[in-house]
Amino acid sequence: MPVHAGGPRLYKSIKFEHLAKNAGAGGRASNVSLNLTPFVDMMTILVTFLLMVFSATGEILQAQRGLELPLAARASQLQQAPIVIVSKTEIVVILQEAESAMPRTLQIATVDTVLRDQSPTWKIDALHEVLKAAYEDIHNNRIPTGRGYDKDQIAACDREKQGLPPIEGKPLCPDGLAIVQADKETDARVINMVVNTARGAGFEKLLFAVKKTG
Repeated sequence: MPVHAGGPRLYKSIKFEHLAKNAGAGGRASNVSLNLTPFVDMMTILVTFLLMVFSATGEILQAQRGLELPLAARASQLQQAPIVIVSKTEIVVILQEAESAMPRTLQIATVDTVLRDQSPTWKIDALHEVLKAAYEDIHNNRIPTGRGYDKDQIAACDREKQGLPPIEGKPLCPDGLAIVQADKETDARVINMVVNTARGAGFEKLLFAVKKTG
């Protein structure tokens, strides 16, 4: 059977003789042209929508791949805040910026490099630089204007300024709040350096992510 050049219509590029026999003279035309452009456009919009929805962190905190969190009998409710991730091999910071729904991920250093550092200050310089800039943005630009935070978080900041304790079950003030995700096998020296660096950058309130038991 000879190979014919491709064509836009049925029976022009491939001859379906066994189907053509069933098409009578008064039957419907066998040449069909299907426009797939609207279908492709719809699927593109759908995929883009799903990527935007499921990429936003919102109030959901996901563990880094390859990171095994420690167990806890009672896990505190975590909220949106800068996240410092300490895996078995590296230290990463995830920042949620007010102008963008997509978080920004920054690789700071490897765990081996931090352990080899004999600095007497017990501070990770690269991490301090990133967290200091994040703290100043939150403290000076976002908290006073309320950008990126709901009314409960802003109310928590007002209570904090008055010296009142936070309300149980309500969000904490995001000013000076950060989350630490650390693998349960992480060397204690690395945790101490991360904590000291975060506190030196202004993040005095640290929440440690854990896996809830039961």
